This record gives sequence, structure tokens and C-alpha cells, in this order.
Amino acid sequence: MKLSTKGRYGVRLMLDLALHNGDAPVLLKDIAKRQGISEKYLWNLINPLKAVGLVHSIRGARGGYKLAKKPSEISLKDIMRVLEGSLCLVDCVETPSACERSASCITRDVWCEASQNFMKTLEAMTLEKMVERHRGKAEATAEYSI
Repeated sequence: MKLSTKGRYGVRLMLDLALHNGDAPVLLKDIAKRQGISEKYLWNLINPLKAVGLVHSIRGARGGYKLAKKPSEISLKDIMRVLEGSLCLVDCVETPSACERSASCITRDVWCEASQNFMKTLEAMTLEKMVERHRGKAEATAEYSI
């Protein structure tokens, strides 16, 4: 299983907003520069995030985007569900009727367990925790640069 660019870039977009949480609204062009993602692509990501209430837009000359919730209240699961859709590894995990063998299939049990662990990890990882990790990594890297 691979996460799509949409999901990966969406997390980077949201992390950038979290890093600037409390500041003035952030422009997509600034995020695009910092993250190395085209502004046009970010437009495709911001709208679904806005539609579900994870991002708030501010109009006007001093407008831009901000998180609609605290970074501690937004998990990677929230972001990925919006941008990726179902996060189950195989269809039969979510929809047992998708396979006639679901009731007796041992591999389905493994996929269910793996999907549950994946979901727990995404749910436990909030933007606040990612910001902390980012800052820790930035400090560690700065200490050893020459």
C-alpha cells in the first residue's frame, strides 16, 4: 500500500499551517515555496480540508488560511480520511460482503489487525505532536551544522 501524493502533501500543508498557528493567516503561495509543492496543487488540497472544517479561510488583503481547530485536536487520521478516502488496506476489511470468503478468511483477519494498528497510529499522531517533532529535529540539525 502506498499513500498518494494527495495525502502526503496534504499532511505537509497542514503541518505548515500548524507551524504558523497563532500567526497571521498563511498564504498558499508561501506554503508552496516552503514545502516545494505547486500552488495549483495546494488549491486542490485546501478546499476539501476547508469543507470538513479543518481549515478556515480569511478573505481580504490580510487574508489566507489558518487551522480551524487547535493542532492538538487534528490527527493525521482526520487529514488522511479527507484526502485519501478509506484507509483500509483491502476492501473486505470495511465491507465484508465484498468477498464471499470474509467469514472464514484468515488473511482478512490479518488485514483487519494491520488496518486497526495503522488507524491507531494515525489517530494518535496530532499536528501538535508533529510540530514538536519538527522543532526537535530542527534543533538537533542546527546543533550539528558547520
